[in-house]
Amino acid sequence: MIYKILNIILVTFLVLGCGKNKKQSENMKLEMERSENEPKSLLDNVKLAINPKFQDWVLFENGTYIIFDDTNKVKNIKDKAIELMKEFGPVNAGGPAGDFNVISLNQTKGWVVSGHGYGMYTYVHPNELNTNSPDDVTIGIFGRSKRDKDGNDPKIVHINKSN
Repeated sequence: MIYKILNIILVTFLVLGCGKNKKQSENMKLEMERSENEPKSLLDNVKLAINPKFQDWVLFENGTYIIFDDTNKVKNIKDKAIELMKEFGPVNAGGPAGDFNVISLNQTKGWVVSGHGYGMYTYVHPNELNTNSPDDVTIGIFGRSKRDKDGNDPKIVHINKSN
């Protein structure tokens, strides 16, 4: 009788244990499939946010990027990007840098915040925000704060240049 009870307990643990492993492996497979379809880095997201017709752009550490329409007029894209970032990146209360526009993205998750400074945008990923359904003001203020960080301490992480 004791062997029968021990057998039932053992079989129950085996069945439950195997079911859990199967479920874990299914969840892992789903996560892998999701991650294969989603960009993994700031750079990947920004590449998807930019219209492919624009080939010349510079990305800064906190997600602000500057698109250059006509690089024939720009001798050194790196120096020009830092110059523009220092001029238009920092946010001063009551100044034009406080204005923003929020654009929802189609090719990747998140938004782009535009504002003061032609061709300057800041990428905001949903994971950066503390809410599941942020409004434009929340997104815009957060994006503006990221741009302010890039403007006060401009560190380039990528330069994309057409041939």
